[in-house]
Amino acid sequence: MKTVTSKIKLNAPKIKQLDRAAITSLEKTVSALHTEVVNAQVMPFKSGNMQNDNTYEDYSNSKQGKVSLNTSTPYARRMYFHPEYNFSKEENPNARGNWYEPWTTGKEKDFCKKAFSQFYKKEAGL
Repeated sequence: MKTVTSKIKLNAPKIKQLDRAAITSLEKTVSALHTEVVNAQVMPFKSGNMQNDNTYEDYSNSKQGKVSLNTSTPYARRMYFHPEYNFSKEENPNARGNWYEPWTTGKEKDFCKKAFSQFYKKEAGL
């Protein structure tokens, strides 16, 4: 019977760099998503408060691998889940309910995965 021994030496600075790269990439991804949504002009827009002032990126849990794009107006939920409303198209020609749908289940559903991958490669120096 043969015995095999091995020694593993972890590169702690590189591991920390990769961890930082993951956090930074996650934050950049949600920021890129926010920009995409605004540029797509899909959010209902009357005065611009919901889209411009009350939609923000929350990085408070990014070290735990969670970020979010939040809209803090009391009417955002009602508007989001009722696509049958007659949204004004004057400011945002693509205004609609379910405005995140292209990025969750629609044609842009891989946007966040691709954006994170690109940011991570750059941040990690890969």
